[in-house]
Amino acid sequence: MLFRGDPLMSSVEVWKTWEGRVVDGKFPLRKWLGGSEHSAVFLTERQGQGSGKAALKLIPADAGDADRQLVRWRAAAQLSHPHLIRIFETGRCGQTLLYAVMEYAEEDLSQILPQRPLTSPEVADLLPPMLEALSYLHEKGFVHGRIRPSNVLAVGDQLKLTSDQITSAQDASSGRRRRDVYDAPETAGGIVSSASDLWSVGATLVAALLQSAPFSREESQSDPGLPKTLPEPFRGIAHECLRFDPKRRCSIADIVARLQPPGRSVPAEPEPEPAPIRHYRYTWRMLIPVVVLSAFGMGFVLFRRIFPEKISAHEGQIRIEEVRPSSQTESPAPATTPQPVPVASIPKPAAPARPVSQGQVVRQVLPEVSPSARHTIRGKIKVVVQVDVDASGKVTNAKLTSPGPSRYFANQALRAAREWEFSAPVVDGHPAASAWSLVFRIGRRGTQIAPQRVKR
Repeated sequence: MLFRGDPLMSSVEVWKTWEGRVVDGKFPLRKWLGGSEHSAVFLTERQGQGSGKAALKLIPADAGDADRQLVRWRAAAQLSHPHLIRIFETGRCGQTLLYAVMEYAEEDLSQILPQRPLTSPEVADLLPPMLEALSYLHEKGFVHGRIRPSNVLAVGDQLKLTSDQITSAQDASSGRRRRDVYDAPETAGGIVSSASDLWSVGATLVAALLQSAPFSREESQSDPGLPKTLPEPFRGIAHECLRFDPKRRCSIADIVARLQPPGRSVPAEPEPEPAPIRHYRYTWRMLIPVVVLSAFGMGFVLFRRIFPEKISAHEGQIRIEEVRPSSQTESPAPATTPQPVPVASIPKPAAPARPVSQGQVVRQVLPEVSPSARHTIRGKIKVVVQVDVDASGKVTNAKLTSPGPSRYFANQALRAAREWEFSAPVVDGHPAASAWSLVFRIGRRGTQIAPQRVKR
């Protein structure tokens, strides 16, 4: 069924009712993925084009601007960069809607931030792909114009920026207005440039570390203040991006330089210089000990040859003194008549020790990690929790001994550790309290656990 003649949608609830319809006779709307009152994104399929899943975006066909929007999309479709979402096809849905079929992304940054902020290493991985894509766009004469967490997408293991907002730098100022804190102040007057993209990068950086951009979008002639808790070098980068005056904002090259260790605001401590190697010159003074030792050795050999008997007798005496018993009053018993050992002095065999059980894990509970949070992990996140267990095998206390880089994952592991159960160790026939160290290794595909009993 086509959309021809359907009225313009104005609410999210109505957009959702469109699931199951078909756009332009070839793109079925399988599932509503998100959007707003001004747009909607659906999961669709590209038939017979060597690809399955795709995302289809619908927007109103504004009078007088519909043709211009289609030209923008077609220009963006000609761009090719590994960190830009590809646009496959564009077109009209009747007289009221435009559509663009794009590369499908599993999630975006705005879905992760409500659950947890990104760590510094994660932000260090986030910035380079964004900057590479922006540098490519600016070199080609384009601006992005809408960098914000919802437009930073994950496709497999790659980070990509959306492409449907890209426009030529010459045409960027037409129809663009400030919407939120991610838009540069000058966009309120319809001015959009590559410097505007740098403001958006700074605001997105702050939001990634703090879960939001804590500054107002109200018109102000001063630079926004940033919390001192922001770690370096990211605080310095955000400060230089969020300049009210576009001419004072840093460039992409400046950000790349700050991400390198020499460009960080806190310089690394200089490595200690290696100790100089001293080259000694042998002089006649250093030969004196060598000559003395050699003369002593030769004298000892000559003395041994002249007085062999005295030397051997002396050596024998030394050997006899070394094996002579320390006490002359004690007389050893004759070897031929061994003395019987009294029965009372024979040690009795020790009583068998009571069995000792070390205890073991009876019930394991895995941390509850959402798929969107798990997808942000690079490698493994290690969290170590120590639990105190009473004689009944229940956990009475749990504490983090190694929280890892993310508070979110640490809290999930701590919550799971409190639900574990154990069989108590048995000491002297009675169950005893114990302590365990639980090592959680959380990855994209699952969680590994290594429990180990702690010796008290």
